Amino acid sequence: MAKLTNEEIIASLKEMTILELNALVKAIEEEFGVTAAAPVAAAAAPAEEEGPKGPTEVTLVLKSFGASKVPVIKAVQAITGLGLIDAKKLVDACPSNIKENISPVEAEEHKKALVAAGAEVEIK
Repeated sequence: MAKLTNEEIIASLKEMTILELNALVKAIEEEFGVTAAAPVAAAAAPAEEEGPKGPTEVTLVLKSFGASKVPVIKAVQAITGLGLIDAKKLVDACPSNIKENISPVEAEEHKKALVAAGAEVEIK
């Protein structure tokens, strides 16, 4: 049997779907009597003990829509997936929660879009 290089193995893994990769991991675990999750859990445990790094879930709050309401309504509609009338009601009800329990990264992205539209936004 010809030996495969690391590059060939990685190239074939890139072509697999998630389900195929999952099946491969299970087959390797059974064949060699190992568990893929054990090293990952051991490596992740010390990182969590370092202390709080900030909130994991935040709320995006629209404080005011600024000088022009229409661009803010369109931004809220794009962020929330609401219809035009529902997005307008949300903007008219300032201060209002636009999205709740989202990651800080996602909140920052949405905040940039709303600020670009002229709104005043807060992340709680």
